[in-house]
Amino acid sequence: MMRARTTVVRPSDQSLHSAICLALAFAAIKLVLHIAANLWEAHIGYGYFRDELYYLICGRHLAWGYVDHGPIVALQARAAELLFGKSLAGIRMLSATAGAARVFLTGILAWSLGGRRPAQSLAMLGVLVSPQYLGIDSYLSMNSFESLFWMTCLLAMILILRGASTDRDNAKLWLLFGLSAGIGLLNKPSMTFFLVALLIALILTPQRRLLANRWTAAGIALLILIPLPNLLWQIHHHWPTLEFLHNGQIENKNIKLAPLPFLVTQILNMQPATVLIWGAGLLWLLRNPLAKPWRWLGLTYLFFLAIMMALHAKDYYVAPIYPILFAAGGIAWERRYAQRPAVIANRSFAFPILQTIILTACVLILPMSLPLMRPQAWLAYTKATHLYSASSNTENMSSGPLPQFYADRFGWQEDVDQVTRIYRSLSPQDQQKVGIYCSNYGEASAINFLGHNLPQAISGHNSYFLWGSHAETGELMIVINGASPEEMRGYYDSVQIVGRMDHPFSMPFEHRNIYLVRGRRKKIFEDWLHFKLYI
Repeated sequence: MMRARTTVVRPSDQSLHSAICLALAFAAIKLVLHIAANLWEAHIGYGYFRDELYYLICGRHLAWGYVDHGPIVALQARAAELLFGKSLAGIRMLSATAGAARVFLTGILAWSLGGRRPAQSLAMLGVLVSPQYLGIDSYLSMNSFESLFWMTCLLAMILILRGASTDRDNAKLWLLFGLSAGIGLLNKPSMTFFLVALLIALILTPQRRLLANRWTAAGIALLILIPLPNLLWQIHHHWPTLEFLHNGQIENKNIKLAPLPFLVTQILNMQPATVLIWGAGLLWLLRNPLAKPWRWLGLTYLFFLAIMMALHAKDYYVAPIYPILFAAGGIAWERRYAQRPAVIANRSFAFPILQTIILTACVLILPMSLPLMRPQAWLAYTKATHLYSASSNTENMSSGPLPQFYADRFGWQEDVDQVTRIYRSLSPQDQQKVGIYCSNYGEASAINFLGHNLPQAISGHNSYFLWGSHAETGELMIVINGASPEEMRGYYDSVQIVGRMDHPFSMPFEHRNIYLVRGRRKKIFEDWLHFKLYI
């Protein structure tokens, strides 16, 4: 006798559907904010950021590796240029979208840990207003994508654990973990330290049982295979990234903070008021008995923070890990005030006093994250509010009246216009043979991206060195560097100052001469190794 076969249809998870809708709403706010800010920024005179000009040129030299960054940002830059041309807001669209995805993931992480709408909203609000995230999502960079890869790894592991506790086999999500981690390593090598911290945290907690699974091995295999081409590229080019990092250390390029100031910058970077969320989240993960299955998340943060301190890393290197603390913080508040009518009613704006304080602080310090004011107005505002100190820069070089993050957006078009004027003043014969040499990737990239009908600028700085000298001899060159005329005469028979880079708001080291030189005593392509500058 045959048994009747039945099919059990599980109802859709309404809490997940609600969480997705709420997260999409917050993500949309984030995206619209950046699009509007980028359009306004271009209107009031801010231009391309130095590094994004460089990434755009890297996108025209697609490879499995670069001296000072991974290949993902070059791919992002190439896609942005193909999609949006030279539109400033368009070039930055993918980074803004990645920032919106960070907000979205924060809401889903809060849901995955058991948070309802009050927890999800509070967590996403904290991430939405964070000055650090507002800043890195406002221009084309790899930094905006870091949280996307890190938090996807954590979400996959949380869902694997949730499945194990409900007899659902979610182990295949290790493949998602491996995919996200592998691409994250191609995006930025600092993900290595996050993965190390995560591994230590798992080993030290009962959740180490997650590692004893065949799908774990498959995920780890993906993690290794995906960035393998970059590793082979590094070997083939004699480990340029390690040389770049070593030179930065010995040249004392970056400001090195002691542990206490490093912690203070974490609070400032995330906005002081939001420490009430992510700080509460860290304590909840580490101390609350109900959070015991998730203790490894809090330990991952502590181990990663300790590694960054020990390496004297830049303070913003810790930023990608905070969304999980915000997610936990939202739950900590929701559980602590579970009897409040707004929490019982499952409202998004369940903590009006805290959320109002956070939003008010965001409005006051927003000009520190996004260049929404013209330089003179910004200087007056920060003088009146005491919000800016030059000591907050991450590098030791002077930035002038504006912080480096803003100063690096000025002077590029003016400099390209000067080089164009000099080039057009040459005879047709000289135009055929003249070359352009720049001392750093910012100058060279500005000329190559913003210039029209100019020779391809070369440089020995970072990846430009690997792209070569273009067989330049030095017979006739337009040179932009910080050398004195006397120093230049040691290399060239004829040296003439024909221009000057002197934009009042650009970085001080960019205030330098533009030379027209003739007759280099040793051909550039023969002496190319002398031009190498990895820093």
